[in-house]
Amino acid sequence: MRRIRPLPLLGILLVALAAPASAADKPVKVFILAGQSNMQGHGFVKADPKRNGGKGSLEYVAKQPDAGNMFKQLLGKDGKWAVRDDVWIHYLDRKGKLTAGFGVSPECIGPELGFGFVVGDAYEEPVLLIKLAWGGKSLAKDFRPPGAGGEVGPYYKEVVDRTKAVLKDPKKEFPEFGDRGYELAGFGWHQGWNDRVNQAYVEEYEKNMAHFIRDIRKDLGVKSLPFVIAETGMSGPEEKHPRALALMKAQAAVAEHEEFKGNVAFVGTRAFWRDKDVSPSGQGYHWNTNAETYYLIGDAMGKAMKKLCEKSPAKGGS
Repeated sequence: MRRIRPLPLLGILLVALAAPASAADKPVKVFILAGQSNMQGHGFVKADPKRNGGKGSLEYVAKQPDAGNMFKQLLGKDGKWAVRDDVWIHYLDRKGKLTAGFGVSPECIGPELGFGFVVGDAYEEPVLLIKLAWGGKSLAKDFRPPGAGGEVGPYYKEVVDRTKAVLKDPKKEFPEFGDRGYELAGFGWHQGWNDRVNQAYVEEYEKNMAHFIRDIRKDLGVKSLPFVIAETGMSGPEEKHPRALALMKAQAAVAEHEEFKGNVAFVGTRAFWRDKDVSPSGQGYHWNTNAETYYLIGDAMGKAMKKLCEKSPAKGGS
Protein backbone atom coordinates (compact mmCIF):
# COMPACT_ATOMS: atom_id res chain seq x y z
CA MET A 1 0.00 0.00 0.00
CA ARG A 2 1.28 3.44 -0.96
CA ARG A 3 1.87 5.66 2.03
CA ILE A 4 0.44 9.20 1.76
CA ARG A 5 2.80 11.68 3.31
CA PRO A 6 1.19 14.63 5.12
CA LEU A 7 1.70 18.04 3.57
CA PRO A 8 4.07 20.30 5.46
CA LEU A 9 2.50 23.38 7.06
CA LEU A 10 3.81 25.64 4.31
CA GLY A 11 2.19 23.43 1.67
CA ILE A 12 -1.17 23.58 3.41
CA LEU A 13 -0.90 27.38 3.58
CA LEU A 14 -0.08 27.67 -0.13
CA VAL A 15 -3.01 25.42 -1.06
CA ALA A 16 -5.34 27.57 1.04
CA LEU A 17 -4.08 30.77 -0.58
CA ALA A 18 -4.52 29.30 -4.05
CA ALA A 19 -8.11 28.19 -3.40
CA PRO A 20 -10.74 30.25 -5.22
CA ALA A 21 -12.76 32.73 -3.19
CA SER A 22 -16.05 31.43 -1.88
CA ALA A 23 -19.34 33.21 -2.59
CA ALA A 24 -19.07 34.72 0.89
CA ASP A 25 -15.86 36.50 -0.13
CA LYS A 26 -16.80 37.69 -3.61
CA PRO A 27 -17.75 41.34 -4.20
CA VAL A 28 -21.38 42.38 -4.56
CA LYS A 29 -22.54 42.54 -8.20
CA VAL A 30 -23.97 46.02 -8.82
CA PHE A 31 -26.33 46.89 -11.69
CA ILE A 32 -27.73 50.34 -12.42
CA LEU A 33 -31.26 50.64 -13.82
CA ALA A 34 -32.02 54.10 -15.18
CA GLY A 35 -34.57 55.95 -17.28
CA GLN A 36 -37.86 57.79 -17.04
CA SER A 37 -41.37 56.79 -15.97
CA ASN A 38 -41.35 53.32 -17.49
CA MET A 39 -38.21 52.48 -15.56
CA GLN A 40 -39.93 53.85 -12.48
CA GLY A 41 -42.66 51.33 -13.27
CA HIS A 42 -46.45 51.74 -13.29
CA GLY A 43 -47.50 48.09 -13.31
CA PHE A 44 -50.13 47.52 -10.62
CA VAL A 45 -49.37 44.85 -8.04
CA LYS A 46 -52.81 44.32 -6.48
CA ALA A 47 -55.74 42.93 -8.46
CA ASP A 48 -58.30 45.69 -8.07
CA PRO A 49 -61.80 44.65 -9.28
CA LYS A 50 -62.42 48.29 -10.19
CA ARG A 51 -59.53 48.16 -12.65
CA ASN A 52 -60.87 45.87 -15.35
CA GLY A 53 -61.52 43.06 -12.89
CA GLY A 54 -57.88 43.04 -11.82
CA LYS A 55 -56.63 41.92 -15.24
CA GLY A 56 -53.00 42.71 -15.97
CA SER A 57 -52.06 43.22 -12.32
CA LEU A 58 -49.16 41.20 -10.92
CA GLU A 59 -51.50 39.42 -8.51
CA TYR A 60 -53.90 38.45 -11.29
CA VAL A 61 -51.13 37.15 -13.55
CA ALA A 62 -49.23 35.25 -10.83
CA LYS A 63 -52.34 33.53 -9.49
CA GLN A 64 -53.68 32.24 -12.79
CA PRO A 65 -53.88 28.40 -12.83
CA ASP A 66 -51.75 28.30 -15.97
CA ALA A 67 -49.17 30.83 -14.75
CA GLY A 68 -45.68 29.64 -15.66
CA ASN A 69 -42.76 29.31 -13.27
CA MET A 70 -41.66 32.83 -14.17
CA PHE A 71 -44.66 34.21 -12.28
CA LYS A 72 -45.26 31.41 -9.77
CA GLN A 73 -41.83 32.05 -8.28
CA LEU A 74 -42.99 35.52 -7.25
CA LEU A 75 -45.29 34.06 -4.60
CA GLY A 76 -44.12 32.31 -1.45
CA LYS A 77 -45.78 29.24 0.03
CA ASP A 78 -47.81 31.54 2.26
CA GLY A 79 -49.27 33.28 -0.79
CA LYS A 80 -47.38 36.50 -0.05
CA TRP A 81 -44.88 38.10 -2.39
CA ALA A 82 -41.52 36.37 -2.28
CA VAL A 83 -38.61 38.40 -0.94
CA ARG A 84 -35.19 37.70 -2.42
CA ASP A 85 -32.54 37.09 0.22
CA ASP A 86 -29.73 37.59 -2.31
CA VAL A 87 -30.86 40.70 -4.23
CA TRP A 88 -31.09 44.20 -2.78
CA ILE A 89 -32.39 47.40 -4.34
CA HIS A 90 -31.67 51.07 -3.70
CA TYR A 91 -34.27 53.29 -5.36
CA LEU A 92 -33.91 56.98 -4.47
CA ASP A 93 -35.56 57.21 -1.02
CA ARG A 94 -36.38 53.49 -0.71
CA LYS A 95 -34.19 50.46 -0.24
CA GLY A 96 -34.35 46.85 0.91
CA LYS A 97 -34.46 43.27 -0.29
CA LEU A 98 -36.05 42.89 -3.70
CA THR A 99 -39.75 42.07 -3.80
CA ALA A 100 -42.90 43.40 -5.47
CA GLY A 101 -43.47 47.07 -4.74
CA PHE A 102 -40.36 48.92 -5.93
CA GLY A 103 -42.15 50.69 -8.79
CA VAL A 104 -43.17 54.34 -8.92
CA SER A 105 -44.98 53.62 -5.63
CA PRO A 106 -45.13 50.60 -3.28
CA GLU A 107 -48.31 49.58 -5.17
CA CYS A 108 -46.45 49.15 -8.48
CA ILE A 109 -43.57 47.34 -10.15
CA GLY A 110 -41.21 48.26 -12.94
CA PRO A 111 -38.54 46.29 -14.83
CA GLU A 112 -36.47 45.89 -11.65
CA LEU A 113 -38.43 42.83 -10.48
CA GLY A 114 -37.94 40.67 -13.58
CA PHE A 115 -34.37 41.91 -13.99
CA GLY A 116 -33.51 41.19 -10.37
CA PHE A 117 -34.84 37.63 -10.48
CA VAL A 118 -32.73 36.82 -13.55
CA VAL A 119 -29.44 38.28 -12.34
CA GLY A 120 -30.06 37.05 -8.81
CA ASP A 121 -30.32 33.51 -10.12
CA ALA A 122 -27.24 34.00 -12.30
CA TYR A 123 -24.75 34.79 -9.52
CA GLU A 124 -23.75 33.15 -6.26
CA GLU A 125 -22.69 36.46 -4.76
CA PRO A 126 -25.22 39.11 -3.65
CA VAL A 127 -26.68 41.50 -6.22
CA LEU A 128 -27.45 45.18 -5.71
CA LEU A 129 -29.74 47.11 -8.06
CA ILE A 130 -29.35 50.89 -8.01
CA LYS A 131 -32.49 52.24 -9.63
CA LEU A 132 -32.43 55.86 -10.80
CA ALA A 133 -35.57 56.94 -12.65
CA TRP A 134 -37.73 60.03 -12.89
CA GLY A 135 -40.89 60.59 -14.91
CA GLY A 136 -41.10 62.88 -17.93
CA LYS A 137 -37.39 63.11 -18.75
CA SER A 138 -35.76 63.28 -22.18
CA LEU A 139 -32.33 62.11 -23.28
CA ALA A 140 -31.93 65.19 -25.46
CA LYS A 141 -32.23 67.57 -22.51
CA ASP A 142 -32.70 66.04 -19.03
CA PHE A 143 -30.25 63.13 -19.38
CA ARG A 144 -28.08 64.92 -21.95
CA PRO A 145 -24.52 63.52 -21.70
CA PRO A 146 -21.41 65.74 -21.78
CA GLY A 147 -20.20 64.31 -25.09
CA ALA A 148 -23.34 65.47 -26.91
CA GLY A 149 -22.39 69.12 -26.45
CA GLY A 150 -24.54 71.85 -25.00
CA GLU A 151 -25.66 71.95 -21.38
CA VAL A 152 -25.21 68.67 -19.52
CA GLY A 153 -28.56 67.35 -18.37
CA PRO A 154 -29.23 67.61 -14.63
CA TYR A 155 -30.45 64.01 -14.53
CA TYR A 156 -27.31 62.74 -16.21
CA LYS A 157 -25.48 64.30 -13.26
CA GLU A 158 -27.99 62.74 -10.87
CA VAL A 159 -27.31 59.26 -12.24
CA VAL A 160 -23.56 59.65 -11.84
CA ASP A 161 -23.64 61.41 -8.46
CA ARG A 162 -26.23 59.13 -6.85
CA THR A 163 -24.46 56.00 -8.06
CA LYS A 164 -21.18 57.20 -6.59
CA ALA A 165 -22.91 58.17 -3.35
CA VAL A 166 -24.36 54.67 -2.86
CA LEU A 167 -21.09 52.96 -3.79
CA LYS A 168 -18.96 55.25 -1.62
CA ASP A 169 -19.96 53.17 1.40
CA PRO A 170 -22.19 50.20 0.49
CA LYS A 171 -21.82 48.82 4.01
CA LYS A 172 -23.50 51.95 5.39
CA GLU A 173 -26.46 51.50 3.04
CA PHE A 174 -26.60 47.71 3.48
CA PRO A 175 -24.80 46.44 6.61
CA GLU A 176 -25.42 42.86 5.39
CA PHE A 177 -22.70 43.35 2.78
CA GLY A 178 -19.99 43.74 5.39
CA ASP A 179 -16.57 44.49 3.93
CA ARG A 180 -16.84 42.33 0.82
CA GLY A 181 -16.58 45.25 -1.68
CA TYR A 182 -18.45 45.57 -4.97
CA GLU A 183 -18.15 45.21 -8.73
CA LEU A 184 -20.08 47.57 -11.00
CA ALA A 185 -21.32 44.94 -13.44
CA GLY A 186 -23.87 46.52 -15.82
CA PHE A 187 -26.26 49.32 -16.76
CA GLY A 188 -29.89 48.94 -17.91
CA TRP A 189 -31.78 51.72 -19.73
CA HIS A 190 -35.54 52.06 -20.41
CA GLN A 191 -36.50 55.54 -21.62
CA GLY A 192 -37.68 57.36 -24.71
CA TRP A 193 -41.24 58.71 -24.55
CA ASN A 194 -40.19 62.33 -24.01
CA ASP A 195 -37.87 62.08 -27.01
CA ARG A 196 -40.24 60.30 -29.36
CA VAL A 197 -42.84 63.09 -29.07
CA ASN A 198 -40.28 65.63 -30.36
CA GLN A 199 -38.95 65.34 -33.91
CA ALA A 200 -35.68 67.15 -33.19
CA TYR A 201 -35.04 64.88 -30.19
CA VAL A 202 -35.74 61.79 -32.28
CA GLU A 203 -33.27 62.86 -34.93
CA GLU A 204 -30.41 63.12 -32.43
CA TYR A 205 -31.35 60.16 -30.25
CA GLU A 206 -28.88 57.65 -31.69
CA LYS A 207 -26.01 60.10 -31.35
CA ASN A 208 -27.05 61.11 -27.83
CA MET A 209 -27.44 57.49 -26.71
CA ALA A 210 -23.97 56.60 -27.97
CA HIS A 211 -22.49 59.58 -26.10
CA PHE A 212 -24.46 58.61 -22.99
CA ILE A 213 -22.93 55.13 -22.95
CA ARG A 214 -19.40 56.42 -23.50
CA ASP A 215 -19.74 59.14 -20.86
CA ILE A 216 -21.36 56.92 -18.23
CA ARG A 217 -18.55 54.42 -18.64
CA LYS A 218 -15.96 57.17 -18.32
CA ASP A 219 -17.57 58.91 -15.34
CA LEU A 220 -18.17 55.66 -13.44
CA GLY A 221 -14.72 54.32 -14.29
CA VAL A 222 -15.69 51.11 -16.09
CA LYS A 223 -14.35 51.10 -19.64
CA SER A 224 -16.61 48.46 -21.22
CA LEU A 225 -19.51 48.44 -18.76
CA PRO A 226 -22.17 46.09 -20.23
CA PHE A 227 -25.16 48.19 -21.30
CA VAL A 228 -28.70 47.07 -22.17
CA ILE A 229 -31.21 49.32 -23.98
CA ALA A 230 -34.86 48.32 -23.71
CA GLU A 231 -36.99 49.47 -26.63
CA THR A 232 -39.61 52.19 -26.17
CA GLY A 233 -42.19 49.84 -27.63
CA MET A 234 -45.49 51.19 -26.29
CA SER A 235 -48.42 50.50 -28.67
CA GLY A 236 -46.88 47.17 -29.58
CA PRO A 237 -46.35 45.57 -33.01
CA GLU A 238 -49.07 47.70 -34.61
CA GLU A 239 -47.28 51.01 -34.00
CA LYS A 240 -47.28 53.14 -37.15
CA HIS A 241 -46.37 56.66 -36.00
CA PRO A 242 -43.24 57.82 -37.86
CA ARG A 243 -41.59 59.40 -34.82
CA ALA A 244 -42.15 56.32 -32.67
CA LEU A 245 -40.78 54.02 -35.35
CA ALA A 246 -37.78 56.28 -35.92
CA LEU A 247 -36.92 56.40 -32.24
CA MET A 248 -37.09 52.62 -31.85
CA LYS A 249 -34.92 52.25 -34.94
CA ALA A 250 -32.39 54.65 -33.39
CA GLN A 251 -32.32 52.66 -30.15
CA ALA A 252 -31.64 49.43 -32.02
CA ALA A 253 -28.98 51.08 -34.18
CA VAL A 254 -26.83 52.06 -31.20
CA ALA A 255 -26.11 48.43 -30.34
CA GLU A 256 -24.87 47.92 -33.92
CA HIS A 257 -22.09 50.51 -33.64
CA GLU A 258 -18.78 48.73 -34.12
CA GLU A 259 -17.43 49.94 -30.76
CA PHE A 260 -20.50 48.57 -28.95
CA LYS A 261 -20.71 45.11 -30.48
CA GLY A 262 -20.52 42.53 -27.71
CA ASN A 263 -20.87 45.06 -24.88
CA VAL A 264 -24.19 46.80 -25.68
CA ALA A 265 -27.47 44.97 -26.30
CA PHE A 266 -30.84 46.14 -27.60
CA VAL A 267 -33.94 44.41 -26.25
CA GLY A 268 -37.14 44.51 -28.29
CA THR A 269 -40.25 45.05 -26.17
CA ARG A 270 -43.18 45.45 -28.55
CA ALA A 271 -44.19 41.80 -28.11
CA PHE A 272 -44.79 42.56 -24.41
CA TRP A 273 -47.54 45.08 -25.18
CA ARG A 274 -50.93 44.13 -23.71
CA ASP A 275 -54.10 45.83 -24.94
CA LYS A 276 -56.26 47.79 -22.52
CA ASP A 277 -58.95 45.09 -22.47
CA VAL A 278 -56.54 42.84 -20.53
CA SER A 279 -54.88 45.62 -18.54
CA PRO A 280 -55.66 47.79 -15.51
CA SER A 281 -55.95 50.93 -17.67
CA GLY A 282 -55.71 52.41 -21.15
CA GLN A 283 -52.69 54.53 -20.26
CA GLY A 284 -50.71 53.65 -23.37
CA TYR A 285 -47.56 55.63 -22.58
CA HIS A 286 -47.27 53.58 -19.36
CA TRP A 287 -47.81 50.23 -21.06
CA ASN A 288 -51.48 50.33 -19.95
CA THR A 289 -50.09 49.93 -16.39
CA ASN A 290 -49.81 46.20 -17.09
CA ALA A 291 -47.54 44.47 -14.56
CA GLU A 292 -46.99 41.45 -16.79
CA THR A 293 -45.49 43.77 -19.39
CA TYR A 294 -43.13 45.43 -16.94
CA TYR A 295 -42.02 42.08 -15.57
CA LEU A 296 -41.33 40.71 -19.05
CA ILE A 297 -39.32 43.80 -19.98
CA GLY A 298 -37.17 43.35 -16.89
CA ASP A 299 -36.80 39.63 -17.52
CA ALA A 300 -35.65 40.26 -21.10
CA MET A 301 -33.22 42.95 -19.96
CA GLY A 302 -31.82 40.61 -17.33
CA LYS A 303 -31.27 37.81 -19.82
CA ALA A 304 -29.56 40.19 -22.25
CA MET A 305 -27.38 41.52 -19.44
CA LYS A 306 -26.41 38.01 -18.37
CA LYS A 307 -25.19 37.24 -21.89
CA LEU A 308 -23.22 40.48 -22.11
CA CYS A 309 -21.55 39.86 -18.75
CA GLU A 310 -20.49 36.40 -19.91
CA LYS A 311 -18.95 37.86 -23.08
CA SER A 312 -17.50 41.08 -21.74
CA PRO A 313 -17.41 41.23 -17.93
CA ALA A 314 -17.09 44.64 -16.34
CA LYS A 315 -13.80 45.67 -14.76
CA GLY A 316 -14.53 48.19 -12.08
CA GLY A 317 -15.25 48.21 -8.37
CA SER A 318 -13.65 48.21 -4.97
